[in-house]
Amino acid sequence: MEKLKAIKEIVSKIIREEEHARLDRVHFKEYGDFSLNFEVVYFVTQPDYNTYMDVQERINQEMFRQFAEEGIEFAYPTQTLFLQRSG
Repeated sequence: MEKLKAIKEIVSKIIREEEHARLDRVHFKEYGDFSLNFEVVYFVTQPDYNTYMDVQERINQEMFRQFAEEGIEFAYPTQTLFLQRSG
C-alpha cells in the first residue's frame, strides 16, 4: 500500500516540476492481469511536437530513475511455456 501511495506522489511531483507540463491527475486506476495500472494525465503547455516529445521523455526517464531508487518495478509482459516430450 505504501508503494502505491508513493507512486502517485513521485509521478505528481515529477510532472509538477517539469517546466512545460501541467498536471491534471494521477490515479491508481485498475488491476491488470499481471500489473497495477495507473492513469496519468498531463498537458504539455507548448504546441510544438519536439517540445512534447522532450517533455514526455524527461518525465519517463525521471519516473524510471526514481522508481528504481524506491525499489518500484515495472511489469513486463511475460509468458511461461511448458513443453512435454512425447514418446
